[in-house]
Amino acid sequence: MDVRGKVAIVTGGASGIGAGLARRFAAEGAKGVVVADVNLERAEGVAREIGAMAVRCDVSREADIQALVATARERFGQVDIYMSNAGILGRPGGVELEDALWDKMWQVHGMAHVWAARAVVPDMAARGEGYFVVTASAAGLLNIVESAPYGVTKHAAVAFAEWLRIAYGRRGVRVSCLCPQSVQTDMTAAGTGSAGLDGVLTPEQVADNVVTTMRDEKFLILPHPEVAKYFQNKGQDYDRWLGGMQKLYAVHAATKD
Repeated sequence: MDVRGKVAIVTGGASGIGAGLARRFAAEGAKGVVVADVNLERAEGVAREIGAMAVRCDVSREADIQALVATARERFGQVDIYMSNAGILGRPGGVELEDALWDKMWQVHGMAHVWAARAVVPDMAARGEGYFVVTASAAGLLNIVESAPYGVTKHAAVAFAEWLRIAYGRRGVRVSCLCPQSVQTDMTAAGTGSAGLDGVLTPEQVADNVVTTMRDEKFLILPHPEVAKYFQNKGQDYDRWLGGMQKLYAVHAATKD
């Protein structure tokens, strides 16, 4: 799909990958860009810069997502591209982390994609055209040693994107899943951890990869190409891959002590 002339919603659009995508969609000639974020002031800053529309949206609330989509349709008529991008980092840890944190991760990294698809995909399928992009993470394909809830819920994001592609791919709805490693965002300001082993990309580099992959209508968007090889290694010898991750976890644990 070519972005030119299309209407795009970008959640988490006030900073990081989302802001990079909003700027790139505008530069590509989108008919309308809706910058959605829980931080309305920052979203308005990005929107003013690119001549877009800003909407406050907390993606952990289905009502907010429904209102966001309704606002975009009222302004532009329809939604052609939905970039389900908002995410949270939470805190490092595993099974000891409180249920409230796990629940928030499930809402933002899992149900937010479901709620967004519920709001836009049926209309896309009825028109026979539309694009839905889920921002997951390389952690959704591989896992991450620092945070159990992050890795688990990003796996869920990948699985839901796969399901959407399976269910709607022959009905004109394109679906892609963005799985980067470390990117220069607010989430990595305090350090990149294991995700930064293959370098840290700029949001602009990620946006370039997203637009290129959307034109080709491929499923996986991998700004860090090394992830494809790691994913292959995981599938070819799962136990060996787990052993390597155990070593990485041990290094991480040692740096905490």
